[in-house]
Amino acid sequence: MSSVLVELTSEIVAAHASVNEMTSEQMLSLIQKVHGLLKSLEEGGSPEVEAKPAVTLQPKKSIQKDQVVCLICGKGGFKTLTRHLKQVHDMKPGQYRKQFGLPAGTALVAKNYSEARRASAIERNLAGNLEKARAARKAKAKPAKPVPAKLKVVKPAKSK
Repeated sequence: MSSVLVELTSEIVAAHASVNEMTSEQMLSLIQKVHGLLKSLEEGGSPEVEAKPAVTLQPKKSIQKDQVVCLICGKGGFKTLTRHLKQVHDMKPGQYRKQFGLPAGTALVAKNYSEARRASAIERNLAGNLEKARAARKAKAKPAKPVPAKLKVVKPAKSK
């Protein structure tokens, strides 16, 4: 074993373990995978990467009561999908909807989360406060003063 490979493997696994909680079995497995990939790269071969299975979930069923599942990578457990799409897939919600044939008005939010936010907004009377603020802004705004139109002065042509 090359000491450079061991050093690189330890750095990669340590970086991964510092942000992800792992069991000792998972860590050993990761060490073996990373070392194997680095060794195959060093030998000039192409690394064998496990092919991810395609997500077989229907688009409308990806938005569940308690979670939203990403149809691109298959990860689930999200309350809202917008941030995940931007950070991981560099994609906007409209692009995601178009890619999977979801209607434009489809919310990419878990139903329970949406209902809880709606109940909170009703409880705090956000709609009433918005109406009051709009009315106050309209009353506070001064009516625009009519600006007289400027007349264009036509000078007589000079004779020769």
